Amino acid sequence: MLVTELADVNSPRMRHAGKGVLSLALIDSRNHSLRWIGAFEKLLGNPRLEIEARPDANPLLWELGHLGWFQEHWIARNVQRQRGERCDASRPKLASILPDADRCFDPASAARASRWALVFPDLQTTRQYLVDTLETTLELLEGADETDDALYFYRLALFHEDARVESFAVLAQALGLDTGLLAAPPSVAARQPLLFPATRFRLGAEPGGLVFDNQKWAHEEAVLEFEIDAQAVNWAQYAEFVEDGGYDERGHWSEAGWAWVQATSRRVPRYVDQLRQGVLQQRFGKLVRLPMTQPVMHVSWFEADAWCRWAGRRLPAEVEWEAAASQGAPRGFRWGDVREWTASTMRVYPGFAAGPAAAHPNPEFGAGKVQRGASFATAGRLRSEKCRHFDAPKNDQGFVGFRSCAA
Repeated sequence: MLVTELADVNSPRMRHAGKGVLSLALIDSRNHSLRWIGAFEKLLGNPRLEIEARPDANPLLWELGHLGWFQEHWIARNVQRQRGERCDASRPKLASILPDADRCFDPASAARASRWALVFPDLQTTRQYLVDTLETTLELLEGADETDDALYFYRLALFHEDARVESFAVLAQALGLDTGLLAAPPSVAARQPLLFPATRFRLGAEPGGLVFDNQKWAHEEAVLEFEIDAQAVNWAQYAEFVEDGGYDERGHWSEAGWAWVQATSRRVPRYVDQLRQGVLQQRFGKLVRLPMTQPVMHVSWFEADAWCRWAGRRLPAEVEWEAAASQGAPRGFRWGDVREWTASTMRVYPGFAAGPAAAHPNPEFGAGKVQRGASFATAGRLRSEKCRHFDAPKNDQGFVGFRSCAA
């Protein structure tokens, strides 16, 4: 059954939202995007939002224009939008209201590295494109049926934009720009690890509402008894590893991890200036002293794995993480301050089928490491224990930490 009224448009239940509240959420998400772009415009001081080319990011005008393109491409230009996931993605789309929109903003037309050489419409034109595409989206939504198929692309566009907004925050951290749009994650009092008995657990999502491709479908897996931290590893715990020479001891690292340490000359996590007698970290361009009880952040999978080896523990499998998150809240299992690395390699679930918006198989399947949970920068609508993220094990630019299990 569709949810037609929700008190909070930022609730994870928006995956099942009906037309009325979905329209409010789409406006809310677009306002967040424009707020971030306004902050970048003010701090960068140039009308084209120009920044130095980065392999881990897109040009800001591409990010902004892509939000309008995605919504328009899959809703206003898509004559099969009512079919939802049964839509034939290969069918030609109607023309865009913005000339060259496909050339500029379609990710299939230009690889990430080549986007830095593209010439985009100016900021005012791009902003107007977002206003016009949202207006059309809301008009079409008003006439849509109240079914999961008919609302599929509207919900998908909403969550796609929410995810891009988090990427704005990651970029602001990388550029050292203090937008003032985010509060720091809270400090968390240490709790004892939690023990979970052996069980059979339904991993993945059940049908109904919007289900992301990599959560399809729920299936049962056997889980042995395991002990898992009640919260993510904090700076005090990680500092012990650093002070014990953790980055200098080959035995704590996997072969690939040790090669990464040698290549990067890393001795502390990204953005950290000091990790002895306290944590000094560059946070959105400001050097701040962090509480030792805050979760570790901006660590690679290699670092998370090395800490676990040093501590005589291990990273949780993603089924263990999801089982604990689903069942452990009453016992103090806390998540949502940082995304968390797991031991699992990203693989598809039984019955997986890519949705129409997936242009091609993701190269990280079978290579990237799974991240679970959410960060302090994640929109509330995207906070679900079912959500799966993944990244290359070397990457540490995101708001990512980890927790551990007994070995």
